[in-house]
Amino acid sequence: MFRSLLFIPGNNPSMLQNADIFMSDGIIFDLEDAVNINEKDNARNLVETYFFTTKDLPKNIILRINPVNSLFIEDDLKLLLSRKIDYILLPKANMLSMYVIDKMLSSLEEKNNLKVTKLICLIEEAKGIAEVDEIAKHPRVEALLLGAEDLTNELEIERTTVGNELLYARSKVVYAAAANQILAIDTPFTDITDQEGLEYDCSNAKSLGMKAKTAIHPSQLETINQIFSPTKKMIHWAQGVIQTYEKVGKGVFQYQGKMVDKPVIEKAKKLIEKAKIFDLL
Repeated sequence: MFRSLLFIPGNNPSMLQNADIFMSDGIIFDLEDAVNINEKDNARNLVETYFFTTKDLPKNIILRINPVNSLFIEDDLKLLLSRKIDYILLPKANMLSMYVIDKMLSSLEEKNNLKVTKLICLIEEAKGIAEVDEIAKHPRVEALLLGAEDLTNELEIERTTVGNELLYARSKVVYAAAANQILAIDTPFTDITDQEGLEYDCSNAKSLGMKAKTAIHPSQLETINQIFSPTKKMIHWAQGVIQTYEKVGKGVFQYQGKMVDKPVIEKAKKLIEKAKIFDLL
């Protein structure tokens, strides 16, 4: 379970060295868009060296590989042999790329006695949006991540702070994730100087059902973590609901003047679970 994931370019030694101290719930080591084509091998080698020489690694390690039809994919996937990677971030995810990556991973896992590799699928093309319901059903998929920059470029539309242009895409990702009990992760907010815009973007995405958000700069993490965490008020409410439920011993009751039934109880349990995971209790 995440609130925040921070992208780190694989060819940035200083950020790699500090990856474990950033206040994100996971680190995305980026071998794709953040790395120039002439730097691909260097980035991969730096990330591999980091995995084997660093004692305190981040608690969740995600590797953003290059597309499955690229010249770099086989070497990217060999980093799984380090056994340090928790998830692969698959760019330009669609049903064809899912088929290809599944075959490649199955072969690599079988030959090297690796555990099943879980995927976070980057939904950043119209084709991916159209196929997101099927993508979300794949047993390897743990989360869907919306990629707004490539998507809005493809659609030839402007990305705005208000974000109306992303409403359909965000909703598709949220519902596909919820229907398959996986995580919906929101696209980064790219203006690292606009704190007010970041707060609005986080709150807007959360109101639509996004459960986490990616960051492109460490300065964004505090805001993301705060907005995607249960508030003290929510935690107190959830504790009260659970305590009352355990006391009355029945499925329908009143709490703070409102009727509580099974869906409300389940919501309270999820809030408590999140609070514990994020060390808020």
